[in-house]
Amino acid sequence: MEAATSAVEKSAIRKVSLRLVPFVALMFFINFLDRTAISFAGPNGMTKDLALTAAQFGFAAGVFFIGYVLLEIPSNLALHKYGARRWLARIMVTWGIVALLFTWVSNVEGLYVLRFLLGVAEAGFFPGAILFLSMWVPARHRSHILALFYLAQPLTIVIGAPVAALLIEAHGLFGLEGWRVMFAGVAIPAIVVGVIAWFYLADKPADAKWLNEAERNWLTAALASENKTKRITAQSNVTSALTNSRVWLLSLVYFGLIYGLYALAFFLPTIIGGFEAQFGSKFNVFQKGLITAIPYLPAAVALYLWSRDATHRGVRSWHVGVPALLGAVSIPMALYMNTPAATVAAITVTACAIFSALPTFWSIPGRFLSGAAAAAGIALINTVGNAAGFIAPFVTGAIKDATGSYQAPMFVVGALMLMSAVVIFAIGAGARQEQTLSSELQGKAIAD
Repeated sequence: MEAATSAVEKSAIRKVSLRLVPFVALMFFINFLDRTAISFAGPNGMTKDLALTAAQFGFAAGVFFIGYVLLEIPSNLALHKYGARRWLARIMVTWGIVALLFTWVSNVEGLYVLRFLLGVAEAGFFPGAILFLSMWVPARHRSHILALFYLAQPLTIVIGAPVAALLIEAHGLFGLEGWRVMFAGVAIPAIVVGVIAWFYLADKPADAKWLNEAERNWLTAALASENKTKRITAQSNVTSALTNSRVWLLSLVYFGLIYGLYALAFFLPTIIGGFEAQFGSKFNVFQKGLITAIPYLPAAVALYLWSRDATHRGVRSWHVGVPALLGAVSIPMALYMNTPAATVAAITVTACAIFSALPTFWSIPGRFLSGAAAAAGIALINTVGNAAGFIAPFVTGAIKDATGSYQAPMFVVGALMLMSAVVIFAIGAGARQEQTLSSELQGKAIAD
């Protein structure tokens, strides 16, 4: 019977991995490409055409996250209420329509408004996708599933940067500047895939016709059994998650990681664009796109291998803390290198560190949150973290304008990633002490 159960488990997880994860990862790929498209447009004509300073560009990049943060928790609770299939499809079509409007933006004020509205439209997608996948697999498989999903983020740059460069080089298509063509080219897939998602996704294992009866029953029973053991599940309400100290500490950890991610994502193309002035190296638009992609391919490999280790050993605090420490050291060092190759190599180390930490990080909240508490807790962590999405590009741009270089703002990135490492190690130490105390109390109760 145990062997039969094991076979059902393997086949069920394999089907989820093949049927759901690639499609949700595709949605995430388009999501991340649309929100970071401004980083490709900026140094390739948009900054000049709209007469943007570095601070204005940074504010435009970051104002997205104000709208995003405001509606993050309500959106995730709506997903929990109405179902992932409808809500994720709705989010995707809405942001695709807003993203398409960037094609005709004509001034800095219009850029601010559209970036804010894009954040409103995208609110809830990422935590909703995390929650959705967490509702399909038990905890012991979750880090592996989330790692496969998270591969879409670095691959967005690996594939997206050259694609964005090709679209930018289509200057004159439909009478548009190249950066406007690029905005249209990355927006339309969001609308198309959003419509497909409405028909393709299923809300829970019990609704999946592509699972056989044994697989549906095993997943449903395994998830139900797991939920009964979670500490916050007893209350399973929003308040219990929003007032939980561990949720807030995890939010702080995520803030530092996301600060590093978006400082890198929004300004790396601009830093590479400055190689000509800094080193005398000349690159065309497509070559710059390829250079921008370089750090993210090793990052995808590091993410996969690190997550496999976390799945094998079980996620530990050092699975997040060690990469955060590595990123804290490497990102300020990048701008002190004396060649383009050395600079890109240091940035590659940072990208590997950030992307290794993120999927293992997201396997942690699902260990002690479920139901509405999980929807609210995951959304809260993502909300606090994505506040860094606004702060990072704005502060980076403002400090660059004030100092004339990107060295000082990269030290800020390093300091915040160091904070993430310290906090996650503290969380791990506290969890071990709590587990030891619980074991001692159980032993005492048995003895009595």
